[in-house]
Amino acid sequence: MATTINKQRLLTHLFKAASKAANVEPEAEPRPVLHEFIYALCREDATREEADRAFQNLCDRFFDWNEVRVSSHRELEEAFAGLSNALGRAERLSAFLREVFDTEFSFDLDKQLLKKGLKLAAKQLAGYQAANEYIGAWVMQRSLGGHAIPLDTPTLRCARRFGLVDGAVDDADGARTSLEHLVPKAKGQHFTELMSCLAGKFCWEEQPQCSGCPLAPECAHAQEVGLAHKANGNGRRPKPR
Repeated sequence: MATTINKQRLLTHLFKAASKAANVEPEAEPRPVLHEFIYALCREDATREEADRAFQNLCDRFFDWNEVRVSSHRELEEAFAGLSNALGRAERLSAFLREVFDTEFSFDLDKQLLKKGLKLAAKQLAGYQAANEYIGAWVMQRSLGGHAIPLDTPTLRCARRFGLVDGAVDDADGARTSLEHLVPKAKGQHFTELMSCLAGKFCWEEQPQCSGCPLAPECAHAQEVGLAHKANGNGRRPKPR
């Protein structure tokens, strides 16, 4: 189990080495709360490029969010083409927009949430049928000024392999709490982008590209993979029995 001091060292290496390799550009400007919620729905388990494309598809193919609300799931599914579970995302988006419109009679969540304070805003976000922990943390981090680390499957996989989350922490809530204590609030967005980028480029579920990853020299998983490859390629054969 990595100590807190060791995790801080790993985190410093992440920001130094991965920032150069990933070359992640900052977001141009904050989105309205509703837009950020929808973008998070696109971004979960997807790269930034994939999410940007899906979100832009929604903006380009439909006149406004009301048209999105009344469109069929199949029409919305086409906008999510290339993302995992495109139909499921379409169904959640449709349900979210219907719920917002039925309760707010508009698509402006900023007036409702920005004046409530973080705790009440988080509670309202969690109440939406389409919401989950990832979306709530994403909107909290990006729009509401809170300290939250959104964890999807690729991000959590990358954080575990690099040693920022202990293997003994087997639930996403515990992992998120651990990372929120480790990563400073001011670097939360950058951390999220770096982890997503590294997971998309190198830290795949199967056959991770450890040899090209800038974190490999400090990554325990990369060392294990390297040793395994070395053992498999040393030309030795097991003795016959």
